[in-house]
Amino acid sequence: MNEAMSTFTTGRLAMLPLRVEHAEEMADVLGDPALHTFIGGAPDTVEELRARYRRMLAGSPDPAVTWLNWVVQLRDEERLVGTVQATVGGGVAEIAWVVGTGWQGRGFATEAARGLVAWLGEQGVGTLVAHIHPEHHASAAVATACGLAPTDEWEGSEVTWRLSR
Repeated sequence: MNEAMSTFTTGRLAMLPLRVEHAEEMADVLGDPALHTFIGGAPDTVEELRARYRRMLAGSPDPAVTWLNWVVQLRDEERLVGTVQATVGGGVAEIAWVVGTGWQGRGFATEAARGLVAWLGEQGVGTLVAHIHPEHHASAAVATACGLAPTDEWEGSEVTWRLSR
């Protein structure tokens, strides 16, 4: 896999490689406690996000695993609306996405996740996995739109979804 982080685009969105400087705007995007309904916890402050982004950008402590993180930008407005990420190792990518509540319901999560799936395919990643709470119907719809299907496997309280190509 080409590990170089690059910007990639879809019709309405640009996936920009994560930078610490994104923390301030992303704190607003991710600031709704409702985003934590299925994942638990509470929204991070700007400083907590900066610290998290520094850790993420330092990379995985396992040299066989690559962490890839992008912010999702609404191209027409140059406004950040969410994130997509992949943890890649051994030809498998665990993927995740989140779109701030103010931008939900407009297909941005599906568009961003499909863009991520396509980008990973171009990098030669053959298997994609996502972990989705069984009651999180919106994320299940995104995963389905990306070609993933639920399995009988569980990761904690989440169902493992998979696409092998």
